[in-house]
Amino acid sequence: MDFKEVKELIRIFDKSELSKLKLKEGEFELAMQKGFEGGTVVTQAPTAVAAPAPVAVPAPASTANNTVTCSTEDPSVCGDTINAPMVGTYYSSPSPEAPAFVKEGDTVKKGQTLCILEAMKIMNEVEAEFDCKILKVLVENSAPVEYDMPLFLVEKI
Repeated sequence: MDFKEVKELIRIFDKSELSKLKLKEGEFELAMQKGFEGGTVVTQAPTAVAAPAPVAVPAPASTANNTVTCSTEDPSVCGDTINAPMVGTYYSSPSPEAPAFVKEGDTVKKGQTLCILEAMKIMNEVEAEFDCKILKVLVENSAPVEYDMPLFLVEKI
């Protein structure tokens, strides 16, 4: 189930007369309940592990024409960028005690998970759309990110 489908499901649920909804599709689980101050609440069902597990909802990384021009002041900030495909909270690893998906200097393959963006309590994996080398991680762990905000400075391979 992709992000657009989840958004549509929330919209339909919000307009319906249902007060609770639970959905399970493979390892993806979604529970919604009405009746709180904020209206509809979306949560990821708890897993056996105390650390949050990412939901397998790959979000394509936005990379079209994302190039940082080289400056004479800081030559380390030039090249292509991988940008946030949505608004959310950036997580560099699947859980607080786990190692980061990627770090500066790593070479990644197309389809490899780079980070997780949490949006509406849904964990969305951001995957590389091409083979590249991570030159610089531009976002701190647990930081909020905006749509199309640069996350990684990369060199295409």
